[in-house]
Amino acid sequence: MNAEQNNVIKYPKTLVEAVRYFADPAVTLAFFTKLRWPEQVCCPHCGSTNVLFMAKYSRWKCREGHARPQFTVKVGTIMEDSPLSLDKWAVAFWLEVNAKNSISSYELHRALGITQKSAWFMLHRIRLAVQENSIVKLGGPGSPGVEVDETYIGGLARNMHRSKRAGLTGTGGVDKTIVAAVLDRSVVEKKDGKKKVKRISRVAACVIPNTQQETLHAVIHKHVEPGSNIYSDAHKGYNGLNEQFIHAAIDHAEKYVDGLIHTNGLENFWSLFKRCIKGTHVSVEPFHLFRYLDSEGFRFNNRDVKDGERFVMALKGIVGKRITYKALTAAPEGAPASGSGEENGASLPN
Repeated sequence: MNAEQNNVIKYPKTLVEAVRYFADPAVTLAFFTKLRWPEQVCCPHCGSTNVLFMAKYSRWKCREGHARPQFTVKVGTIMEDSPLSLDKWAVAFWLEVNAKNSISSYELHRALGITQKSAWFMLHRIRLAVQENSIVKLGGPGSPGVEVDETYIGGLARNMHRSKRAGLTGTGGVDKTIVAAVLDRSVVEKKDGKKKVKRISRVAACVIPNTQQETLHAVIHKHVEPGSNIYSDAHKGYNGLNEQFIHAAIDHAEKYVDGLIHTNGLENFWSLFKRCIKGTHVSVEPFHLFRYLDSEGFRFNNRDVKDGERFVMALKGIVGKRITYKALTAAPEGAPASGSGEENGASLPN
């Protein structure tokens, strides 16, 4: 067996296979070890490879003589200080990244036999792991165009009290959280005049404070290559894009499609995200919304790969990221403190 074959990570292909595969603690530890250190185990504190594995404790000891010589595969990852076993982490990752509409903390706590509070904390750490901080911009040469759009996440007008409903105008965005996104459309590329390769559409989304021109332009400049074709609706916040982009808008009061001018790709993403929020999580704190958005973006951008591949891709993001429960539940100034679950009342209503 050559070195390249030796570095290939074996992984389950289905949920049933995953449960069986990670039932053996030794196999689970070997999997996570290989995933984190493909070449050789090294100390997460000093980087030395002069380490000794202590099989009795399932941990390693660094021989360099510093203050923190012992470490596990969890140290330096989102799983650090977690008392939950690796097999439960593996199944939780599988369920979150492969469930089309996400999985709630209540579902996860029943599935893994842990508390709902632990499941909620676990899911937020998984969402941190799949967070993409790519500096590669969308659009550019070869792109069929980039769609830009914004939406409001919050309560439906028909569920509001009459006094609140009476003051709504336009989209009814009062007390709702605003989300903006850009989507690079899919395209079929020809290779050597024979083989056709489909590049799926990719999305980048974020929570924004308002829909003013300055705010929307900042999102577009951050995520889209200058000179790209941009398609939007007739919202005035997109005016002025022609200085650096080729911009065309569609007025939804008249029609939704005019040739290539439409935002149907993003409408599809919004429908998936809103089903995730309304159907699975029911109620989400506004200051946590970006985490759910990151997770939905990961599933959307990797929808063309199989479940096992998506699972491994998500696990590769665990290193170098950490969030504590205290930091997670500390609400921004002026907002109520976060609870330990999606369905805790004072949040984004259904």
